[in-house]
Amino acid sequence: MEIFKDLLKFTVVDLIDVFLVAILLYYIYKLVKGTVAINILIGIIIIYLVWRLTDFLEMQLLTSIFGGFIKVGIIALIVVFQPEIRKFLLMVGSTNFSRRRKFLKQFKFIKTENENTTNVDAIVSACVKMGATKTGALIVFERNNNLDFLLSSGDQMNIKVTQPIIESIFFKNSPLHDGAIIVSNNIVKATRVILPVNNEKNIPKRFGLRHRAAIGITEKTDALALVVSEETGHVSYFKDGEFVVFENTNELNDIIKKDLA
Repeated sequence: MEIFKDLLKFTVVDLIDVFLVAILLYYIYKLVKGTVAINILIGIIIIYLVWRLTDFLEMQLLTSIFGGFIKVGIIALIVVFQPEIRKFLLMVGSTNFSRRRKFLKQFKFIKTENENTTNVDAIVSACVKMGATKTGALIVFERNNNLDFLLSSGDQMNIKVTQPIIESIFFKNSPLHDGAIIVSNNIVKATRVILPVNNEKNIPKRFGLRHRAAIGITEKTDALALVVSEETGHVSYFKDGEFVVFENTNELNDIIKKDLA
């Protein structure tokens, strides 16, 4: 009976509380999905539930053990989840949140028109063509995290994306070919951008600084990255600091469009 009485006391504030917790859990899941951190998160949830269960059953010894583990484990979690925490804070503090359309894009159940206007087909076609001539390239797609903090390291632009534009930027004799370009909403925001390089992750020796830079930026933010190898001409796609495997150009197009949507 007491439980039913408590349910009857459910207020609007309680509803808001549940809604905010649901959003928080959604973002946490979104950040760790597809990474090793998802297994750690599941383990933490299991330990927390066991701790609450032992507390409810008044098993004092187990409660004190699990309680002590959780209190001390907070510090360890900050270290383990440092990249995810950084991405979460970037997501919360991103100035892109102020844009109504991109704010609505955070919620999958809210549909907006022309959510993704980036000409992915033109960019992928340019990468394939540059790969055939072994022209190196690094293209970063901005999503929810604003990448304006990187613009000062390169040349700010405002150029509409087309296949010839992408190819001309990375042409070997072009003054703009060094570094990365940042693409947002079908606009090249900057060229010659210097990206953070990941030196911790072991990747095959045949991959160079472009690939490490792609891993670094996609680990630290929710951006996506395309790399054309200058040595092999191979096109690589990165998300969440990991290589994304694809069979052919059509599949790569579909994957990028889905990730940007």
